Amino acid sequence: MTEHMNMLFLMTDQHRVDTLGCYGNPRARTPNLDALAAGGTRLDANFTPSAICTPARASLATGVLPFRHGLLANYERNVGYPEELSDEFTPFSQQLREAGYNVGLQGKWHVGKMRGPEEFGFDGPHYPGWHNPITLPEYRAWLAERGLPEPVISEEVRGTFPNGEPGNLLAGTLEQPAEATFEHFLTDRTIEQLERYATDFHGTGRPFFMATHFFGPHLPYLLPREYLEMHDPEAIELPASAAETFENKPTVQQRYSEHWTHDTLDPHTRRWLIAAYWGYVKLIDEQVGRLLDTLKRLGLWDLTAVSFTADHGEFTGAHRLHDKGPAMYDDIYRIPGIWRVPGAPQDNVCEDFTSLVDFTATILDLASVQADPEADGRSLLPLIHAEEPVEWRQDITAEFHGHHFPYPQRMLRTRTHKLIINPESINELYDLANDPHELHNRYSDPDYREIRDGLLHRLYEQLRKRGDNFHHWMTSMYPVGGKGYDTSLSDFEGESHQEEAVVGPEK
Repeated sequence: MTEHMNMLFLMTDQHRVDTLGCYGNPRARTPNLDALAAGGTRLDANFTPSAICTPARASLATGVLPFRHGLLANYERNVGYPEELSDEFTPFSQQLREAGYNVGLQGKWHVGKMRGPEEFGFDGPHYPGWHNPITLPEYRAWLAERGLPEPVISEEVRGTFPNGEPGNLLAGTLEQPAEATFEHFLTDRTIEQLERYATDFHGTGRPFFMATHFFGPHLPYLLPREYLEMHDPEAIELPASAAETFENKPTVQQRYSEHWTHDTLDPHTRRWLIAAYWGYVKLIDEQVGRLLDTLKRLGLWDLTAVSFTADHGEFTGAHRLHDKGPAMYDDIYRIPGIWRVPGAPQDNVCEDFTSLVDFTATILDLASVQADPEADGRSLLPLIHAEEPVEWRQDITAEFHGHHFPYPQRMLRTRTHKLIINPESINELYDLANDPHELHNRYSDPDYREIRDGLLHRLYEQLRKRGDNFHHWMTSMYPVGGKGYDTSLSDFEGESHQEEAVVGPEK
């Protein structure tokens, strides 16, 4: 649609949508992201394909779902899956490079263990790991050059593990000013790269794609005191799902609650952690503002598409959980999504189901590059331009493969319901219209039998059609509808197994 447009791609890690003013939080202090949304399109039903860093980021890189690219877990908690992305699917960064783009990345990578962004066509260093790499020599040198203090943490906040030992670090006071934080460092490095790309663009016309991947607001929330104290904990309401009882839920959710020490924290600390999380988002929003101002200063604002998203969400006490894990609630699967494309309508709110893999297709479309026909995403440009696509997805699926231990899950979410398949446990069904906080599992409720069976069939056919072998377990265990194929894979049951699957209507 738009030929060779410059792009600035902003990404956070573990970011809830309700921390942003443009997503309805009246207490949020996110003026820069809110202004970006007001100047373009806010995606209101944007989802990650998997609520864990590496699988989601690999899906962004390749445009295909995790079960296809095969990078299914974070290497720090690997449970036997591959640790490096295969070369089966070409990353969008290499495609942009071949199309003549400057392609840069500053910040979190976390797509595999050893191979960094430079091996995928990006200009930029490989910052390994999942958290701010504060021991990085380049960061320490940057601090020294500016006479800024090195990071020191005080007033650590921890719960208590089930074994009685101190739990994971959840938050703490960072004894640094904001201008010494790693977030500020990343922004400085991005600005330097944008300045180089701007010189090339204005001189030769060579377009650029520049990504900044912040490591926050992922816990632990380690922040200068002013950000920790920015919001009054007593004015913060605990999420409605803090009333979670785990009754009629998979036992693993209770175990993860214990692992993240939620019940060992008093109510004040739980509210304080939410306040700290919001403060972290404010710190990042300020850096986003610096980057947007840089585009304007360099004469690039009207020539550059800007997008913002996250790899997945965060619990922050919702469902008595922290971090993320084997619980497919919207808290961690629904993610922010903002696009500002020059010439596209402003104040546009898109309620269609969108996915991180659609961001990949959109990036390529903005560069007039043909997406891989095997990709799972679709360009968002028709939605960004407020056009009505010929047809668009009426539901969204997601998958999970494990963290700490293997734990496969699949999800189907419609406007009104959510179905989750947990092969080793009980399945889940939520009536989102009447239970938006997903507290009551209706899977075995006879009043929901017709809806449940319709969703089972619908998910089953989608997984089968796209080649996700998870569907084999569903074949024998659940009422998924007719099976017009050889379920034993033996070739002795006739030719009917070659029939095309048909996705059932929305219930």
